[in-house]
Amino acid sequence: MSATNLTRDEARQRASIIGDASYDVTLDLTTGEQTFTSTTVAKFTCSEPGAGVFVDLIAPSVQSITLNGETVDPATAFDGDRITLTGLAASNELVVVAECAYMHTGVGLHRFTDPVDKQVYLYTQFETFDAHRVYACFDQPDVKAVFTLSTLAPANWVVVSNMPAVESPDKAQGGWWRFAPSPRMSTYITAIVAGPYYSVHEKHGDIDLGLYCRESLSEFLDPEELFTLTKQGFDWFQANFDYPYPFGKYDQLFVPEFNAGAMENAGAVTFLEDYVFRSKVTDAARERRAETILHEMAHMWFGDLVTMRWWDDLWLNESFATYASVLCQTLATRFTGGWTTFANVEKTWAYRQDQMPSTHPVVADIVDIEAVEVNFDGITYAKGASVLKQLVAWVGQDEFLSALRSYFKKHEYGNTELKDLLAELETASGRDLSSWSKEWLETAGVNTLRAVFETDSSGAFTSFAVHQEAPADWPTLRSHRIAIGLYSATGSGLERVDRVELDVVGSVTEVPELVGRTQPDLVLVNDDDLSYCKIRLDERSLKTLTERLGDLPSSLARALCWAAAWDMTRDAELPARDYLRLVLRNIGTETEIGVVQTLIQQSIGAIVNYGDPDNRVAAYELLASAAWEHLNAAEAGGDHQLAWTRAFVSTARSDEHIGLVLGLLNGTRDVPGLAVDAELRWHIVRNLAARGAIDEDVIASEAERDPTAAGARHAVAARAARPTAEAKEEAWASIFDDPKLPNAMLSATMGGFQQADQAELLVSYADRYFASIERIWEERTNETAINIVTTMYPSVLIDQRTIDRTNDYLKTGNAVPAIRRLLVEGRDGVERALRARQVDIAAGAGSA
Repeated sequence: MSATNLTRDEARQRASIIGDASYDVTLDLTTGEQTFTSTTVAKFTCSEPGAGVFVDLIAPSVQSITLNGETVDPATAFDGDRITLTGLAASNELVVVAECAYMHTGVGLHRFTDPVDKQVYLYTQFETFDAHRVYACFDQPDVKAVFTLSTLAPANWVVVSNMPAVESPDKAQGGWWRFAPSPRMSTYITAIVAGPYYSVHEKHGDIDLGLYCRESLSEFLDPEELFTLTKQGFDWFQANFDYPYPFGKYDQLFVPEFNAGAMENAGAVTFLEDYVFRSKVTDAARERRAETILHEMAHMWFGDLVTMRWWDDLWLNESFATYASVLCQTLATRFTGGWTTFANVEKTWAYRQDQMPSTHPVVADIVDIEAVEVNFDGITYAKGASVLKQLVAWVGQDEFLSALRSYFKKHEYGNTELKDLLAELETASGRDLSSWSKEWLETAGVNTLRAVFETDSSGAFTSFAVHQEAPADWPTLRSHRIAIGLYSATGSGLERVDRVELDVVGSVTEVPELVGRTQPDLVLVNDDDLSYCKIRLDERSLKTLTERLGDLPSSLARALCWAAAWDMTRDAELPARDYLRLVLRNIGTETEIGVVQTLIQQSIGAIVNYGDPDNRVAAYELLASAAWEHLNAAEAGGDHQLAWTRAFVSTARSDEHIGLVLGLLNGTRDVPGLAVDAELRWHIVRNLAARGAIDEDVIASEAERDPTAAGARHAVAARAARPTAEAKEEAWASIFDDPKLPNAMLSATMGGFQQADQAELLVSYADRYFASIERIWEERTNETAINIVTTMYPSVLIDQRTIDRTNDYLKTGNAVPAIRRLLVEGRDGVERALRARQVDIAAGAGSA
């Protein structure tokens, strides 16, 4: 356990004696480029006078500590991570003056210098356990406090915090920014964002709205769409939650080198800067941005107003915000197809995570901070939201929202556990949810449902049942509310001719309503996506979908079928070449651009991970040729044209196709309506670099053309992607030996390093990886260490040696639990790929 960790037992003990906390935090941001001065005045009560307690703080140095007017020697009380206090009074005042360090890893107070204008930009990121990198505090979610923040900033800077500024200096001179006291809230959602940010402001009712980004990105900010979504979200949430927005003003800030998609700081939400689109993107990207905006807004109630007591109930934040954001998106914005995207993206993510050896219940057992930091995963976000969607179908949406209204009012500005939410849901719905909770929230694993039937000579069902299966390690058979759709092929498409809704319980559930019905061309279990489950397709249904999946009129039904085929491929039940054939026969009629983009990525994954390596060249040729045909046939300047262009660039391998990609880059090949803008140029450059088709001078020229932070990231990724020993060694040294490499540059370098076509070049790095990860865990922040251990796992080396190396390392017993989990997940991916490859190899031999 690292010294910067915090255990659940420590947090519980501390929360049992500490109360009525408030903080007056003063930050001086004018003291230099490496550190800033942090002064904290913390007031709190102690229910056990005379007891001792520790206060969290990470700082290079502490100048002074004063407790209740008495000086405490920092040399004895502060160990670099904690301040140990003894002899507490019933009421206490602690004053800590420290020099804290700016970070470049996306945690604490992150400092970034814009390569375009050399301006400095700062922002904080505190979830889960990094507020104490900026000020001394009890850094856990259930010691809520009132915060009063003040900041001394240079001239021309803007400072934004959770609450409105009550005092601000003359901008030309700089000076003190002072903010109103906050409501009671947790440390991890406090925030300071500072620098010469560009901003746009509007008002929606009583709520002041602000949008912020770096000056050099201001021309790309699209406030009209962002403000529209924000207002639509507020109208829907406030009306349906029957609770006014609790934090006064609402600023949304797009910040550089952000590690995640966004962070729900109360009243000052920070977003990944890539959401400021500087090049053309498809509407699917705008839909995902909209979901993120609404997800973070939902957190103002789920997480910020009412907060989980400890990280075991992280899902109370994330699952609810995910579900609520999609519900709001489909009912209040132009993105009405949100549930199709949810089925296609979130649930696919959840199914993948839930089939790993490291799967865990939605309500997880989180013993310490290191455990929670690897739990921001597909279970916590997507499975939890899927389960909630199913619960709503069971208890009713009106009853569900009624329970939430009561929940917010009863627990406002407080902390909760699972039982608190279940109590409100039971009262509103009149249902006992204890068994539901045990089945869906307190056990892990995903069930598989399949239709099992017999027919007579006329083709009518003589029996029909739904069979439910569970993995051996997680044998729970759950209760599902599902629909079964029967689809028949007609001249106008695959039309649903019947639908039966029922409860599936246990291993076999008979469906007598379907006996006597004629077997249709497609039987779709879990039609309308009511439950969280994997589904299997019978032989006739799979044949129908291979020929006519695109004829399904419902985008949600198509998404369910696409997902089922992909899951069968991952489970080595459908050869990768058959999956690719199914996609290429049907994707041309797919109208949902987000689905198209997902299918393209999954097709590439099928070729790289699950397909016969000896068939890879032919498979790439097939996909690239289809992409070239589709991009030329697509509407000029449209989303499909852009998606297929990026697909073609990613899959081009032959000399002919590489020549076409080079033509797109240098302008000798024109596609009407296609804008080869900054992001598309870099996509081309990176792929050409990975193929060895361009030299360093082309990368350098593109970096000169695009001298931005994004351009710098793309350039290092392209350099790391080159198929040379020198390029790999240079990238490796940056990743493993340069702790000062900013987090965004680190991620870009790692993204370029791992190339599936370069397995031979990467073989020698596998042993070096296992020899280095323990050092990385000790030397880097948890966020950075997790990123390196996950991304640099030798996943492109799909062979038994990778599995053996992983097992050998795990047998040593040196791996901390978080590393062990990440390695087990990496190994599982390789094992799954090997099984699928064998199926595809056999299919190829059978067709030879």
